[in-house]
Amino acid sequence: MKKNIYTLAIESSCDDTSAAILCNDKVLSNIVARQSIHEEYGGVVPELASRAHQQNIVPVVDVAIKKANITKEDIDCIAFTQGPGLMGSLLVGGSFAKSMSMALGIPLIAVNHMKAHILAHFIDEDNFEKPTFPFLALTISGGHTQIVQVDSFFDLKIIGETTDDAVGEAFDKSAKILGLPYPGGPLIDKYAQEGNPKAFTFTKPKVDGLNFSFSGLKTQILYFIQKNVVLNPNFIEENRNDICASIQHTIINILMDKLKIAVRETGIKQIAIGGGVSANSGIRKTLKESESKLGWKTYIPKFEYTTDNAAMIGIVGYYNYLENNFNTNTTISKARIEF
Repeated sequence: MKKNIYTLAIESSCDDTSAAILCNDKVLSNIVARQSIHEEYGGVVPELASRAHQQNIVPVVDVAIKKANITKEDIDCIAFTQGPGLMGSLLVGGSFAKSMSMALGIPLIAVNHMKAHILAHFIDEDNFEKPTFPFLALTISGGHTQIVQVDSFFDLKIIGETTDDAVGEAFDKSAKILGLPYPGGPLIDKYAQEGNPKAFTFTKPKVDGLNFSFSGLKTQILYFIQKNVVLNPNFIEENRNDICASIQHTIINILMDKLKIAVRETGIKQIAIGGGVSANSGIRKTLKESESKLGWKTYIPKFEYTTDNAAMIGIVGYYNYLENNFNTNTTISKARIEF
């Protein structure tokens, strides 16, 4: 096998069009075209997202190849997001990847988006340590909340997940209740840093085992705001920082409670986080503190690999290439996909 493997990776699961070039496990380029149009609607509009992907895919791939300082003839394989995600968006990336792999006569590799969030930890980055197997992964995003036991690159098992809404949705919906623009999760994080996390108390949901639930918390926050705004029309404005800090504190405690159970049940004390919500400063700080408080070893990825990006798709593609795990052009994109 040749010494250097060049992987072109394509990610189009939601509203970001991304392409990356990896040389083995090192990222040479990681280009992301974001779609601002959804801010007008307070959430991602699937039809608009797929149209924007069609406009962005060619220039994004072109820039990724040029920035990596290679030619398309140097590429050894193409990895793309098969799912989960928005169907129209997935089809744009998948169709492009299939067409290009056929044109270049190189292998095609379909990647599970959620597994990619976890394996992004294995991208070779200066000053970032890679976890060793086995470890527990907490994947937290707008659509998913999972605890995954990771025994190898190809042996990943969900041991806990949300029964309803994902943690990212809880952040965004809470922000919407407070009148904050979309996406609201980062704004809650911003205001929380200036607030008192114990100013207001929210009840944590009781869910068996390692599973999560956030729908009840969202409803509780809604009723809390409605009740207090009736009493004081300026309640949100006067207490924004404390409200955000209290919401964030509650959500972090829910996540940490389940992680503690998972560590106790599995005996695994290595924790790695991934997914868009892992960019949250409060979650990162709490996990780092757990190293000294609980004796855990925690792994936090480079910020650009937390949100949707093609580099994480590429690292999965690279390890599959080493094992000759290839797909054919009959591979179907799936909005929901088995883990």
